[in-house]
Amino acid sequence: MRAVVFDAVRSVPEVRSVAEPELPADGVLVRVAATGLCRSDWHAWAGHDDIAFPHVPGHELAGTVAAVGPEVTRWRVGDRVTVPFVCGCGRCEWCRSGNAQVCPDQQQPGFTHWGSFAEVVALHAADVNLVAIPDEVDFATAASLGCRFATAFRAVAGRARVREGEWVTVVGAGGVGLSAVMIAQAHGARVIAVDRNPEALAVAREVGAEHTLLADGRDIPAAVRALTHGGSHVSVDAVGSEQTLADAILGLRRRGRHVQIGLLPPIDGHPRVPMDRVIGWELDLLGSHGMAAADYPAMMSMIADGLLTPQRLIERTIGLEEAAALLPGFDRATVAGMTIIDPQRAG
Repeated sequence: MRAVVFDAVRSVPEVRSVAEPELPADGVLVRVAATGLCRSDWHAWAGHDDIAFPHVPGHELAGTVAAVGPEVTRWRVGDRVTVPFVCGCGRCEWCRSGNAQVCPDQQQPGFTHWGSFAEVVALHAADVNLVAIPDEVDFATAASLGCRFATAFRAVAGRARVREGEWVTVVGAGGVGLSAVMIAQAHGARVIAVDRNPEALAVAREVGAEHTLLADGRDIPAAVRALTHGGSHVSVDAVGSEQTLADAILGLRRRGRHVQIGLLPPIDGHPRVPMDRVIGWELDLLGSHGMAAADYPAMMSMIADGLLTPQRLIERTIGLEEAAALLPGFDRATVAGMTIIDPQRAG
């Protein structure tokens, strides 16, 4: 099969022919029809994750089941499927309670094993982790759910439990941030989007942001407090830096809730957090790490009803060669939305 491969931390990714992955006894092989290019893929390339080389990245995917392991009971060749980027083992107490996203024995395509920047990907514990794609949802839309949109849905609806009329500030208007804007607005919240990219903020307004703030050196927390008369009820850091984390937390009102989605790699030591404000104002700090397959029905229902339209967040579709070229610089990309890869696309 053709796949994007890199051989060491920060080495040049290239498209080359490699063997298809082995079929897990409890899993499936999926022929990839669409897969997302995400900042998390850049983190893996940059050495912020423990991966084995050579490596094929990619963790947001949708496609058709091409082969089924002997222990799989729920799926057949030809089924249209997607999958959360965190795949649980299906056996532990966390998986049994419906929280596979924190499974201690989890598998993550594109991290723990070869991912979906390829024509075929292997997925483990298929009966627990696969999600059927409704006929009315295309592959690109389904692929966009697997990491950023599903993570944002759980962050906003599951972790922060956003309520109608609350103020929500989303720092970062990339794929996951725009998803959070759309989802918060669909739950009746009033949304402020913050980003350094004017084009991304324009998209944020289109998908539900009531206000947008350009991160151009201004005091973002002060601007948020002025707009909300005291601070947001909920903040979301969809970037993952010391500055965006601080801006999100310091823009909260007393007893507010902060959800951290963006990864905070300890490149120069662990990032500083304004814990004096967290303690003095009794703020809740919440992590959000994907969403289990068991929680997909609520999100799929809102998509089917037209309350959520994740396909609006797809900015472009590219092939494997362009994905390989874009990956090393994706942390600096100014894409106003999601980039989807079609492994069958030429060039």
